[in-house]
Amino acid sequence: MRLQLASYLMLSLALPIALGVAQAVDHAALVVLSFIVPATIQKVESIAVPGTKAFPESITSSSDGALFVGRVGDGGIVRVEPRTGESAVFVQPGAAGSRSILGVFADEASNTLWACSNDLSALGGAATGRDTVSALKGFDLKTGVGKRSVSLPGPHGYCNDITVDSKGSVYITDSTNPTVLLLSSGATAFEVFSSSQQFLPPREGAAGLDGIAFGSDGNLYVTTYVTGELFRIDVKRGKAGRVTKLHGPSLTFPDALRPFGEMSFLLVEGAGTLDRVDIEGDEFKTASIHGGFRQPTSLTRVDSTAWVSEGQLGFFFDRTHNSQPPSLPFRIYAVSLSKGQTQ
Repeated sequence: MRLQLASYLMLSLALPIALGVAQAVDHAALVVLSFIVPATIQKVESIAVPGTKAFPESITSSSDGALFVGRVGDGGIVRVEPRTGESAVFVQPGAAGSRSILGVFADEASNTLWACSNDLSALGGAATGRDTVSALKGFDLKTGVGKRSVSLPGPHGYCNDITVDSKGSVYITDSTNPTVLLLSSGATAFEVFSSSQQFLPPREGAAGLDGIAFGSDGNLYVTTYVTGELFRIDVKRGKAGRVTKLHGPSLTFPDALRPFGEMSFLLVEGAGTLDRVDIEGDEFKTASIHGGFRQPTSLTRVDSTAWVSEGQLGFFFDRTHNSQPPSLPFRIYAVSLSKGQTQ
């Protein structure tokens, strides 16, 4: 598992290399609730994600409970009805020029399903789209029809994960650059919201910034994938301020970051766990909620259930493992959480 993940880092988010080959070929209004991890986790249920090359990377949800899963291998976005277990392709591969889909975010205020699109066709990713650069795509949340496409600045951007503030502005992490990018409401191009040398990947070709979410304090929090670090970006009057590295237990390939109450978040670790993260000042602590996942990549919370996507991305990005097939079908898993008192 660890070897697969390490290889995933070097190849997957070896974006300058991957993108170079490709080019050569040419919320924020938080409902502040407290949740208590139950002493005994109920049996985890699962739903299959269609596609023999799905490799689900990110998952989001709308208030009616619908789930949306982005696919790295097959491309497109799958819509899942958890009450019935039915799933179907909602955004077709190649729609609006899209390629491999990573981060997804259901923004109900603007009726937009935001999605990070990256050209990973050189590694076997979706090849039906026309884009050759990383872009943020906007699809109609009800119909899946493409509405917007905004390319990341520079030749080697890599749109990874997404969050949205109360004004409708979109924030994304760029995994190959030490920047959080901002697409202000109504804007047609990105601007740099925050940049720090602390966000740099440890080596060329490794993954840097990853998860992103607003905390109940109004500040923005981000994770770095390879180094396993958690940062707070102070936000005052909509402007980024000081970047602070938070101190706590070592995180092993943290992915996704979702609000989970008063100064708490949920995240997954690529080593196989769903965790709760509690922040106090410049420190944080973690508690494992459920383990045993095969390279989990993301999560979303619907009421008292956390849905976790199992990406198995080592089989996609690490060509030394291509002779070993991933476990099929790809699945998302439901983990029950018990609701505590409102804070």
